[in-house]
Amino acid sequence: MNPLLDQLQPYPFEKLKKLFAGVTPAAGYRPISLGIGEPKHPTPAFIQQALADNLGGLANYPATLGSEALRGAIADWLERRYAIPRPDPATQVLPVIGSREALFALAQTVVDASRAGALVMCPNPFYQIYEGAAYLAGAQPYFVNSDPARNFAPDFSQVPDEVWSRVQLLFVCSPGNPTGAVLSLDDWKELFALSDRYGFVIASDECYSEIYFNNDPPLGGMQAAQLLGRGQYPRLISFSSLSKRSNVPGMRSGFVAGDAEILKKFLLYRTYHGAAMSPSIQAASAVAWQDEQHVADNIAKYVTKFSQVTPLLQEVLDVALPDAGFYLWAHVGKRLDIDDVEFARRLYAEYNVTVLPGSYLARQAHGVNPGAGRIRMALVAEVEECLEAAQRIVAFVNRLAVR
Repeated sequence: MNPLLDQLQPYPFEKLKKLFAGVTPAAGYRPISLGIGEPKHPTPAFIQQALADNLGGLANYPATLGSEALRGAIADWLERRYAIPRPDPATQVLPVIGSREALFALAQTVVDASRAGALVMCPNPFYQIYEGAAYLAGAQPYFVNSDPARNFAPDFSQVPDEVWSRVQLLFVCSPGNPTGAVLSLDDWKELFALSDRYGFVIASDECYSEIYFNNDPPLGGMQAAQLLGRGQYPRLISFSSLSKRSNVPGMRSGFVAGDAEILKKFLLYRTYHGAAMSPSIQAASAVAWQDEQHVADNIAKYVTKFSQVTPLLQEVLDVALPDAGFYLWAHVGKRLDIDDVEFARRLYAEYNVTVLPGSYLARQAHGVNPGAGRIRMALVAEVEECLEAAQRIVAFVNRLAVR
């Protein structure tokens, strides 16, 4: 067996399952999960219809490059969404089977494990695929802790030059999971300068970009590159997905876009890897990328939900509205004598509400686990269910406070 597999840690939800083993939630409460970031809003009917109308595509092998129609729809969306010149659909856009598999696969494409001390850098806390991708590419992950003073954006200023010289791939997530932090143009300027100096590739995970709470959509990596005069996106690959934007996580549909030379190699890797999207999914995806009304409707639901749930939880927890995304990143240890793991276990046992301990989403790095004492709450269900969960959490914390 591949010995690199032994370096992988259990996924957070496996840890959660083990934590809850043998626990019977209190009777009288129906289960509510805020643990998994799986969109629960209904899939738009027109996307379902487009899929049904194109089931004939199941009779054909899909091309790894994807259809011209889908690549064109994605290029149009990038131009429209980020006010950038339309990327070349033939060389700068590639459909992928959801951003998760593409994030993992890119590391296998760009990391040269023959170079001693190869590093893959990622934020901490982080989406666990980044770590696994690093290990299985033959590199070591290097974690950059989030900075509460910068709204939990990673603090790259603390990274030594010796580390930067070994970095081959940098994962960034903006808006961030689990923190909701969005990188600023100054952040991007710093990262681009470092990439130019040390030659590493930037993988910009932007799958939460279409969930935000004001009229100022989050800045994207390709948009930042254009604003900073980097028109051909050197060493930059951006990732996006329909899962959160269009409430179709089961379609596994996303794209990568950016540096054409990297995408040429990535396409070669994917051709041999056998990663190609079903023609039926491609047709439905093209329709989804062309429509913005359902996205506006989806955003409005999240705005309503967060505007009601966040103030309620602020009565008992240290929590604030994120820059974007659908997570609340709350501190439980400042007001209560309890850690995040025990908080999650007891909340489940006493009120049948599932949240994810923040320490499960981070690693001990530079003397600290930046997720410790925090919980992640995914407000993905309809507003009534999220409000009920919040009310139970308030009751739970109030009970803890008087014990």
